Amino acid sequence: MLKLRIFSSSSLRSAAAALTPAAAPAQTRVRFSTGPQQKHGTFYELRTYSIRPDQNSAFLKLTNEKIHLRTAHSELIGYWSVEYGGLNKVFHIWKYDSYSQRAGVRAALSQDPSWISEYVSVAIPMLTSQENEVSYLVPWTHLKHPPQEGGVYELVSYQMRPGGPAVWGESFQAAVTSRHAPGYGTLLGAFHNEFGRLNRVHVLWWFQSADQRAEVRQKSHTDARVVAAVRNSVVHLDSQENKLMFPCSFSPMK
Repeated sequence: MLKLRIFSSSSLRSAAAALTPAAAPAQTRVRFSTGPQQKHGTFYELRTYSIRPDQNSAFLKLTNEKIHLRTAHSELIGYWSVEYGGLNKVFHIWKYDSYSQRAGVRAALSQDPSWISEYVSVAIPMLTSQENEVSYLVPWTHLKHPPQEGGVYELVSYQMRPGGPAVWGESFQAAVTSRHAPGYGTLLGAFHNEFGRLNRVHVLWWFQSADQRAEVRQKSHTDARVVAAVRNSVVHLDSQENKLMFPCSFSPMK
């Protein structure tokens, strides 16, 4: 004869508790879900403009003459012309202390008659597209200036796999900092996107020349320390894009 066994509600609760994994401490859950936290409100707007090929020189000349109208409103970190990795493009970085500050700057610019008539109305027809991204410096870098004026800059943009720094942060940091050593390039900053393509990191480097950059690249291929760090990081990488850039004459970073 089949016998039915009756369980009390307290017995059922005890059994369910035994089958449910113990809850992780709150601090552990936060660390693994979010990764390192941004400790201040400062962020950087990264802008890329594509210029009509026949207007490249005219656009750079106009910007050189009128950029003071723009820098009167907020801080320009650097302004570069792309030489390799994208023709007829410029890349520039602007610093803001808060989103409210940026909103105020945009509002002021829209009411600035000189900026509108002398620059915007002339420059816009010269462009084919504009892109902007909002990024924070990653916690393990500080924005630096190059050791001397001149030289070339490389912007390396990494599209990491979803998950954020909690997943790929440590291995990515090791891969980048392995090249920031004597005989290699100078790391100026690493930026992690907040708006734009997510899981995207931009790393800004400085080299004495394009030829020095080529030598460093070859050297890194035979450096066991660099190769090991890159091998551990590349499993989190979807794609990578490199641009070699020259600073414009009006760029604070030269």
